[in-house]
Amino acid sequence: MIVDARGHRCPTPSLKLQKALKEVEPGEAVTLLATDPMARIDVPYLIESLGGEVVSVAEEAGVLTIVARTPGASTDQ
Repeated sequence: MIVDARGHRCPTPSLKLQKALKEVEPGEAVTLLATDPMARIDVPYLIESLGGEVVSVAEEAGVLTIVARTPGASTDQ
């Protein structure tokens, strides 16, 4: 899934990503496109607080591409 938050300022990119993470299967990756430089700080913090992981962060032509993986499925029985 790709979440396009280009042109939006904080906290919109994080909020859009958080909504998208609720719509995908556990362990699935979501890609965020953002132009707000604060997303480089806010998104990893959000993902960590949700128990997921940031797979990669790249920037090209002023667009951040952040790939995050949702928390995996619970193994508790």
